[in-house]
Amino acid sequence: MTTPFQVYLLDVDGTLVHCGGAGRRSLERSLADHCGPFDGALAGLHLDGMTDRLIVREALGLLGYPFSDERCDDVLARYLVHLEGEIAAPGYEVLPGVVEALEALRARAAAYGLCTGNVVGGARVKLARGGLDGYFDWGPRAIAGFASDGEARERIVLAALRRASARLGRSLDPREALVVGDTPRDVDAAHLAGCPVLGVATGRYAAAALRAAGADFVVPTLADPEARRLLGAPPPP
Repeated sequence: MTTPFQVYLLDVDGTLVHCGGAGRRSLERSLADHCGPFDGALAGLHLDGMTDRLIVREALGLLGYPFSDERCDDVLARYLVHLEGEIAAPGYEVLPGVVEALEALRARAAAYGLCTGNVVGGARVKLARGGLDGYFDWGPRAIAGFASDGEARERIVLAALRRASARLGRSLDPREALVVGDTPRDVDAAHLAGCPVLGVATGRYAAAALRAAGADFVVPTLADPEARRLLGAPPPP
């Protein structure tokens, strides 16, 4: 099946999987390790679509601690330790249509990868819980963008585009890359980088909110026929 896209850049949380709050719990435990106990100070911090490094910056500010790259690295290292345990708790879910979409991308040798605000280790732990990590290349030539590429999400998209260009051996026009995400932040970052967006309403934001944010395509789940068409998957039997 032909599609207008040469590259597919996939978000993790709310798009491929729900982690049942494991990420927030792990972050709060890590921050408590570094800053001491706190109660309710982060209740208003909405993590959806934020990069891990930006989350740590804002969380430290709410707790009254100055941000530094070294402190952020320490918090995130401890976060990964906690995430290994928290991810096993109930509430984890691989979202509808995800396995079929990844199978289709892999079967036709499409150029695809992750474009996520997670640090690399966090993304891999979250996907491994659902057996999805094997669909992705984690090597140095992987088409991917992670939190290490910048706090601003558009920098992650731009990094993924650079790696896709290197992988394809040519300069990739951003309009050839479809970003797949579940939040207005995904939409804004992709558009700042020049990419179209498939908004998937499997996270906190409903389809209407993703349309209002300017997503080029919106589907309820990746099992939707429109999602399958855009990802080059055959229609269901």
